[in-house]
Amino acid sequence: MKGYIRGLKAGVPIALGYLSVSFTFGIKAVSLGFTWWQAVIISMMVVTSAGQFAGVQMMMTPGLYFDMLISQITINVRYSFMSVSISQKVEEKFKGAYRWILGFFMTDEIFAVAAAEDKVTRSFFAGLSTLPWVGWSVGTLFGGLLGEVLPKAVMNALGLAIYGMFVAIVVPEVKKVKKVALPVFIAAALSIMFKYVPVFKEISAGMVITISALISAVVAAIIFPVKEVDEESLDETKKEDE
Repeated sequence: MKGYIRGLKAGVPIALGYLSVSFTFGIKAVSLGFTWWQAVIISMMVVTSAGQFAGVQMMMTPGLYFDMLISQITINVRYSFMSVSISQKVEEKFKGAYRWILGFFMTDEIFAVAAAEDKVTRSFFAGLSTLPWVGWSVGTLFGGLLGEVLPKAVMNALGLAIYGMFVAIVVPEVKKVKKVALPVFIAAALSIMFKYVPVFKEISAGMVITISALISAVVAAIIFPVKEVDEESLDETKKEDE
């Protein structure tokens, strides 16, 4: 029980952050034609911000199942690697169905907190996941309910909050690592091209996300490759430190 309570406390800041983001998702989903309860169910069953925003937009165009599959894999594949990483730090009891639960609740923020633990217990991870999931669902509920009663002009204005959220995520990273600006610029330029160039305007939103993400990531990897440090140099560095 102590582990669960400790996890709950660690999840409070994440839950508060999720309230504002999921509030925007609720508004966005309702503005696209979903009901408030449909938006809440999506948030309760998916728990991925970028994936949900892309998904609801594509759902408004029937038949794009393959495009949706590819875009969701592109957006959410990182969670698989996060789950594999955390699975190396879990206790012995954390196996079977519990690992499926771990994968379901994995987000960037939950991963960051869990990765700081020496050993991830079931109770701690359960507590860590509880409030963020509740915050994500409740925020969507509030956004969805307000989205059904607010005037369209106010809805459109609040819908711009999602762009502010992404700017708030990207800008601090660009300030810390200047190289990040290159893939951001490439992805933005490609998105604009797909939006306004007549030849590319017919490409679905899901494929635009996938193509932009892959091209920007590949170009950045080629121009700024991560240098691998071999074990011998690491050993020499350790000896020098000693």
